[in-house]
Amino acid sequence: MVSFKYELGKDSLELQASDWSGLEKVYINGEMVSRKLNFGHQSEHLIKLKDGGQCLFKLFIDPFTNELTCRIYRRDQLLTSLKQGKNSLMQRQRILQQGLLLGSSLVLLFMLIPL
Repeated sequence: MVSFKYELGKDSLELQASDWSGLEKVYINGEMVSRKLNFGHQSEHLIKLKDGGQCLFKLFIDPFTNELTCRIYRRDQLLTSLKQGKNSLMQRQRILQQGLLLGSSLVLLFMLIPL
């Protein structure tokens, strides 16, 4: 699980991303306000804040540093850019996808071989 946290005024913002399930969740003050499955290289969450404003979370792999990056925008202005190390979520997700593909291929193979 990768977690990015940011304090915005009185609000505590957090994006959590699971390296196993691909599930991403965004929390404001501990309350989940967005979730989605993502096995790609980037995703976005547009959330509404309690003051009526909107906040955009962009999660992606930085092509220059190969780090998992979470950028948080408000009113089209970048508030922060948070980064995780090179053993990023997306690399672990790729390994999981390959394992699932291999496992499903083996199941299919055993189904086709008569006993």
